[in-house]
Amino acid sequence: MSLVELIAKADERGLAASGLACLDRCVPLLGGDDEALRPLWASLAEDAADGDWAERLERTRADLDTAPDDADEAAALARRMLADAPAERTADGLRQWADACSVAALRIHRLLDGPAADGGPDLEDACREGRTEGASPLLAAELRRQCAVLELLAAHGPAGLRGALEVSTEGRRVLRAAVSRRSRRDA
Repeated sequence: MSLVELIAKADERGLAASGLACLDRCVPLLGGDDEALRPLWASLAEDAADGDWAERLERTRADLDTAPDDADEAAALARRMLADAPAERTADGLRQWADACSVAALRIHRLLDGPAADGGPDLEDACREGRTEGASPLLAAELRRQCAVLELLAAHGPAGLRGALEVSTEGRRVLRAAVSRRSRRDA
C-alpha cells in the first residue's frame, strides 16, 4: 500500500502519530533534544485525557526554536510542521496535518541529501504514491519509516505507539547525522 493510501485509511491516533513522527524525526532542525516531543507522544496513549494534546502542543511550541530563518529551507519546513499541528485532535485536521508533515519530512530529507538528490521536482509526491525511482537512500529510508509508523498503528492500535516511537528515534539519529554532514559540507 502506498503512503498516500495508508494516510487515507488511518484513524485519528494513526494520523496524529504519523504527523508527530515526521516532526519528531526533524526535531534536530529545531534545536530540540531527543525528549522534546515525549509529552506529545504520551498524549496519544489510550489513557491520556482529552485535553492533553492541545496543552502539551502549546508547551512544546514554546520550548522549541520557532524563530523564522528563511535561509534554511529544511528548518523552515520543520517549524511549519510544528506551527501547523492542529490543537484539536479531529480526523479531518489531523489528516491534513499528517499529509503535509509527510511531504515536508520527505522534502527535508531530500534537501539534506544535497547533490545526491535528483529525480525531478515532484519526487516527494511520486515516492508517496509508491514510485521511488530516483529516490536517494536517505529519502527512501524516510519513506519506509513513514509507512512503518502508519502500519504499526493500523495493526496494533495504541500498542503500536512504542514501535512508532522507536522508528522515529532511529530516523532522528539518521537526520541528526545528515544535518552534521551538511554542516561540514557547507563549512
